[in-house]
Amino acid sequence: MGVASKAWRYSGGLVLNNLDFSIPQQQKPKQHSEKLHFYNCFLGWKWRPTVAVPWTVVCGLMLFAVGLISLFTGHVASDLEWCSQRLVKRTWYYKLGRGSHAPIDIWQSKFSNFYYGCSERGPHFAPAVRERLSNGYLLIATSGGLNQQRTGITDAVVVARILNATLVVPELDHHSYWKDESDFFDIFDVHWFISYLAKDVPVVKKVPEKVMKSMEKPPYTMRVPRKSDSEYYVEQVLPILLRRRVVQLTKFDYRLSNDLDEDLQKLRCRVNYHALRFTKPIRNLGQRLVTRMRKMAKRFIAVHLRFEPDMLAFSGCYYGGGDKERFELREIRKRWETLPEITPEEERMRGKCPLTPHEVGLLLRALGFENNTYLYVASGEIYGGEETLRPLRQLFPNFYTKEMLAGEELKPFLPFSSRMAAIDYIVCDESDVFVTNNNGNMAKVLAGRRRYMGHKRTIRPNAKRLSALFTARNKMDWSTFARKVKSCQRGFMGEPEEIKPGRGEFHEYPASCICQKPSKYYVVNKNKGDQKFIKVLNVSEPESSNKIFGNEHEKSLLKWKNRTTSTETVPITEDVDHDDFLSD
Repeated sequence: MGVASKAWRYSGGLVLNNLDFSIPQQQKPKQHSEKLHFYNCFLGWKWRPTVAVPWTVVCGLMLFAVGLISLFTGHVASDLEWCSQRLVKRTWYYKLGRGSHAPIDIWQSKFSNFYYGCSERGPHFAPAVRERLSNGYLLIATSGGLNQQRTGITDAVVVARILNATLVVPELDHHSYWKDESDFFDIFDVHWFISYLAKDVPVVKKVPEKVMKSMEKPPYTMRVPRKSDSEYYVEQVLPILLRRRVVQLTKFDYRLSNDLDEDLQKLRCRVNYHALRFTKPIRNLGQRLVTRMRKMAKRFIAVHLRFEPDMLAFSGCYYGGGDKERFELREIRKRWETLPEITPEEERMRGKCPLTPHEVGLLLRALGFENNTYLYVASGEIYGGEETLRPLRQLFPNFYTKEMLAGEELKPFLPFSSRMAAIDYIVCDESDVFVTNNNGNMAKVLAGRRRYMGHKRTIRPNAKRLSALFTARNKMDWSTFARKVKSCQRGFMGEPEEIKPGRGEFHEYPASCICQKPSKYYVVNKNKGDQKFIKVLNVSEPESSNKIFGNEHEKSLLKWKNRTTSTETVPITEDVDHDDFLSD
């Protein structure tokens, strides 16, 4: 290894040429150690000193640097402020509010008022082409459950725009695991969909008869690769569309890149958050369930429990059910022929296993949600049934589902899983806090919508770190466990700037469609008495730790809890060792 490469390796990436420091040998050992310590601290690494540097030179360089910085910042302070607001995404009020080190209100983000959804058409966004002048008709066959199909429909509109094509109302998947026979018009308001997008893309219910009769061959069918960019569609799909007039894209889910220009990203948002409106019967029932939850509690949590047999089989995880569980989930897993062989232990360590209902309950209690909090649980058929749900019910007795709230009103929807999922979608969207035990399609789509609609609190479990913590929870007291959970969840609480723009799935982080209000907004609202920005809202006072609960999980939890004061704001961001959160 050469001298330069050694310097790079041991100096943290900084290579120095012909720069040596030495301490004359005739100096006293004390002087030697003091001066060497200064050099090490000042420059940040250790080396073998060879040449002396006068103290006056060092002081002179430091004074010169300070003077230069002062001169520079004094003359261009206004320019720096302007540039920072335009180029740096970290906002001014994050700094005033101490940013990520401030305590957090578990019910809402104190910064949500400073953001809003923005998906308006840009000045250079051309009007939609007329149907008869378009390049042809685009047929789309979606895939998966309701929310997976929703992402496919959203991307289909954008692809039609890219191809300058007329979109035919997409065909829903009738052959997925749920075997739902619902069509587009059974779930979504098709007339609203067509009219809302009229300025973006021409949409028709079907290909005109005269076009079909004029075709020499049936529509050309193809499947595009996942995450294909705009250029792919222009280069590979458009020539076929021009030649055949009608093209069908099959299994259309996540077939469009996350990285598109801003106008197309905003079109995605207009489709997903505005054009895709559920039918009136679904909307009405969903809103009635929200109203019933609001009558019982001023605010409530919606928990999306994706703990159905198909989800567990797909994940490849094991939950302690013995040979019976292994056999049942292995048989279901066979329907996905391309899934690799995996070990449950490795998947759990990687954070790929959905949390159990019990773990979700412990997560919420550790974050500070109390026993009297109202829960709306959105789920399908829970694997293990009531036995699996019992710990969550005991931790949160105010436990409700659509079946419990709707009763007979739900009967027309029962045979159709997608319509049932749409009802859950509405209640989850309207909840004060949305929590998920997984990172599936509904979790992603709803997280994106809630960000767009005002950054309503959305909690995603940091499963990779929580899995080890849940495994070791019996080795620590409740206070320690709760503190570590809050530490694990930093960056997973739905704060506006948790992730850099452009990172992650666009449907989960629609950064191009979220704008921040100008700094003068705070001045105006401050005069109106809006002090939420500076004053961190305290969590409502929890119940006394002396209360006697009526079930075994509450009793064990109470024994676990370390008696502390219960009137503090819940701190999510603590100064602890995040790399070794089981160390104490």
